[in-house]
Amino acid sequence: MKSRTRARSIALQALYEIDLTGHPPGQVWEQRIADEEMDASLAEFARQIIMGVWPIARELDSFIAEHAPEWPLDQVATIDRNILRIALWEFAVYGRTPIKVAINEAVELAKVFGSDSTPRFVNGVLGSLAQRQNEIRQSFRQRFGDKETGGDEREAN
Repeated sequence: MKSRTRARSIALQALYEIDLTGHPPGQVWEQRIADEEMDASLAEFARQIIMGVWPIARELDSFIAEHAPEWPLDQVATIDRNILRIALWEFAVYGRTPIKVAINEAVELAKVFGSDSTPRFVNGVLGSLAQRQNEIRQSFRQRFGDKETGGDEREAN
């Protein structure tokens, strides 16, 4: 597994745990990083994903729900929902990951962690969201300003 893919994988596992258990993100992050040997820059990337995605999960979910209307989000598998959240956050909020990379990485995570149909589902939903990338990015800027959504000020322990 490529190093940034591995960082995404660790972030995905942490978000999955947070989503299912309600454990505090900071605490989950600390446990994950203690369990994994990882370069500091990759550990920071995984932390940015966790602390960027979780505080705005509801907002990310609202955009995802618009593009998967046949699958109400409460019926989408928790792992699938978090794969979609990460990719959407990366290309619409974080903005430093090219959209094709974010989608390809999400599909790869879906192959590893999802069911047989997850990669196709993730690719389809993200393909729809990609067509509205600028609109979604603008919406997040209006809601949160120009500051990066994923900084320490949103971190919850």
